Amino acid sequence: MKRNLWPRRLAIPSVVLATAGALLGTGFASPGRESAPRAMNILLMGTDERNTITAAEKREFHAGGHPCGCTDVLMLVHVSARRDRVSVIGLPRDSYAEIPPYRDEASGQERPPHPAKINAAFQEGGPELAVRTIESMTGVSVDRYVQLDFRRFMDGVDDVGGVEVCTPRRLKDSATKLDLPPGKHRLGGGRALQYVRSRHVDGSADLGRIQRQQRFLVQALRRAQSAKVLADPGRTGYLVRTLLGSGPQGFSVGELAELAGALRGLPSSATEFTTVPISGFAPPEAGVGSALTWDRRRADELFARIREDRPLVAKGTQPAPKDPPDILGTTTPVRGSAYACR
Repeated sequence: MKRNLWPRRLAIPSVVLATAGALLGTGFASPGRESAPRAMNILLMGTDERNTITAAEKREFHAGGHPCGCTDVLMLVHVSARRDRVSVIGLPRDSYAEIPPYRDEASGQERPPHPAKINAAFQEGGPELAVRTIESMTGVSVDRYVQLDFRRFMDGVDDVGGVEVCTPRRLKDSATKLDLPPGKHRLGGGRALQYVRSRHVDGSADLGRIQRQQRFLVQALRRAQSAKVLADPGRTGYLVRTLLGSGPQGFSVGELAELAGALRGLPSSATEFTTVPISGFAPPEAGVGSALTWDRRRADELFARIREDRPLVAKGTQPAPKDPPDILGTTTPVRGSAYACR
């Protein structure tokens, strides 16, 4: 039986704006409206497709290469039933996974359950299979999903006038050619793409990249608020048209523009971020290459909090993120305010 997911291929311009659109679709903090009676879970997916950017942009921002049609970014976003909290859990793209059985649309053949890296679920069966895979691994029911691509990421960042990021140490990546000295930097769309894609900055690999993506999400939201993009109907409409593009979407321009106003007062302290705990690497006999295995006990505790609509960060605490994060062991959930530039 098919689940009632919104089958939308939203090519959203940035991690924050894609998440924002998903959150707005749940009625988050919408003035003058009653709160929804239940929590909402959204799977945020960023694919490695790059045919929407030009050859010159690929060269300038080192975004070439051959896409596999996989998900490079996977984040589980939880919106509380009271609409007073948003929790974001990063799922490393190289996590070991068991892909559920599915029917191949091209051949019509049934494929049995099999091991793979988690990002292969999208490659094999699109967003529906990716959602089913995440649900089976987390025990969390996914209500909505959104997708991202390079073009709308870059355009969305440029639409808000760039996004400021900050770093206490130099960030230099051999693949994307990102090179940021310590301090604050206002990044346009192309350089922002380099920032969120970099995973060769240090030994933290994809976990460090997830942390930078989450930092970027916090700062992009702050930028949209400080620039009053979401308070100006004209600018909101322009940004929404960038978000939706010309293809079929799950929102009309008017609907999404109206919903976008709900982000005006969302504080960073009302958001919290973490990455699923990692225990080690998959054994060679699994046949999936170098894949990360989740710490099942700690991961189950984390996802239980999501299922039970409980916060990840204890009330009255302000934990500090470790930068760079450890690859193995427990990851400490932090408030979005801990990721905000000072």
